[in-house]
Amino acid sequence: MAEIAPKIEIKGIRDGLLITIGDAASWEAVQDALLTLIGERADFFKGARVALDVGSRPLKAAQLGKLRDQLSDLGITLWAVTGDSPKTQQNARSLGLETQLTKPRPGRVVRPLEAHPEGEAALFVRRTLRSGMRVAFEGHVIVLGNVHPGAEIIAGGDIIVWGRLRGVAHAGANGNTQAVVCALDLSPTQLRIAGHIATAPPRKGKPVPEKAFLKGNQVIAEPWSGK
Repeated sequence: MAEIAPKIEIKGIRDGLLITIGDAASWEAVQDALLTLIGERADFFKGARVALDVGSRPLKAAQLGKLRDQLSDLGITLWAVTGDSPKTQQNARSLGLETQLTKPRPGRVVRPLEAHPEGEAALFVRRTLRSGMRVAFEGHVIVLGNVHPGAEIIAGGDIIVWGRLRGVAHAGANGNTQAVVCALDLSPTQLRIAGHIATAPPRKGKPVPEKAFLKGNQVIAEPWSGK
């Protein structure tokens, strides 16, 4: 029987990156796939603090320790392992790893507002997002780079791309209808604000910075002047 391909999902959280793996594939296959993924995106992962959600998978301390050391050799800090297995939690704690992620404080949930107060949480991504990459964050997401077709950004607040936005962007994912999407070149495959969906029409002429927002029940775009 053929080996089941590991399912690996990555998203940004308050304390770094959360990597979630499925239960179907073997642990050996998961390790190989994860290390291959990191090798392909070395710049993205370099210096990262990583939490690993292993689901219901029971893991030994030796297995967790080996992965921690492999990640450390690549400049990555494994600081937490979460999952449903008591055995995995116990072994993670024995290695000095956390077994729970920091919970958002009450009041940090994104709500529809007339204007965003200063100091809200934001995730800053200093790189280009290529096809297959996905960034999800409860606050605002700022990307210094391009977002290629096949890449996806999901934000509870605003999305700002200092580059070309060609992938999928979903701002106000928690229902924030005041969220906006801004880009130097706004040409998304799909653009969503709260529960409203729009697709960009074919571009005519030279691209200009634009801001997309909800007006009534429609997503509209206008020149982004920063005012």
